[in-house]
Amino acid sequence: MALSLFKSGARPRCPAWVRSVSNVTGTTHALPIYMNLPVTEGSPTDANPSLRMLIFGKPCAGKGTLTSKLTDKYDIHSISTGDLLRQHILERTDIGKEAEEIVASGGLLPDELMLDLVAQKLDTLRNKACREPTCHTSKETHLPLQNWILDGFPRTQRQGRLLDNYLKHRNLPLSLVVNVDIRDGVILNWIADRWVHIPSGRVYSTSYKPPKVSGYDDVTGEPLTKGPDDTPEIYSRRLDHYYAQTSPLLYYYASRSPHATRLVNLDGDVDLLWPTLDSVVRESFPTVREHTMLARARLPGQMQVRSSF
Repeated sequence: MALSLFKSGARPRCPAWVRSVSNVTGTTHALPIYMNLPVTEGSPTDANPSLRMLIFGKPCAGKGTLTSKLTDKYDIHSISTGDLLRQHILERTDIGKEAEEIVASGGLLPDELMLDLVAQKLDTLRNKACREPTCHTSKETHLPLQNWILDGFPRTQRQGRLLDNYLKHRNLPLSLVVNVDIRDGVILNWIADRWVHIPSGRVYSTSYKPPKVSGYDDVTGEPLTKGPDDTPEIYSRRLDHYYAQTSPLLYYYASRSPHATRLVNLDGDVDLLWPTLDSVVRESFPTVREHTMLARARLPGQMQVRSSF
């Protein structure tokens, strides 16, 4: 039975540390979002927690950019369910063949199949974790310290519960959930300013990341175009879909014990999003090491091999 979070416009009953926000597009959405909690109140109980992170946000809110900044700076694996699915289909695995058949028939991939996709990757990371010379283990769980960001799963409350059950059985609970809360009007301005080099996927913005020559790709010199989805009409539909799926999922995470997972809401000045997230990772997860630290930790003459996940 589906649970309705809202009745006749009334705000849901949330924990004291949950607040609702309204957005600036035509329709008002009451989206329950957690407050940014102090480390002592929102951190996991492990004294040396791994970073096991989910990141949410509206379409075009900059989740990918923030994830890239984290993986560029720190020894963190970024796990994209979209990339994993394409890899399985290309390699003709059992999951890939099943997914290809479902997609070809116009169906939706079952939640359990998506969980299998993610679980296989996380299990692979876990098994490989201590093969590296820089392996560290948790003092409380004695398990390898695995640092990862999961992108694209979960998308619904049911998927969130499935993921929690899997992680609980592995004794690897989530340690950080981040919501990138950018006002709709700001994102609409970003979309209006965005230009794309479609063959390579390079994205430019006339306001904050302009091409060297207006209207042309920096690398190839080929003309830039507007992305096929970069229209206010399509964005509004994607936004409605986001609110319908993500509102119950955020409320699910916000309604759990505040000590279970660190919960962070990134809002306000867009220029402060990355410094704030960087500070959270640095202060709450001291075992997450920077790539420069890893390079210094290697013995002289040791070959450096970076795996792609």
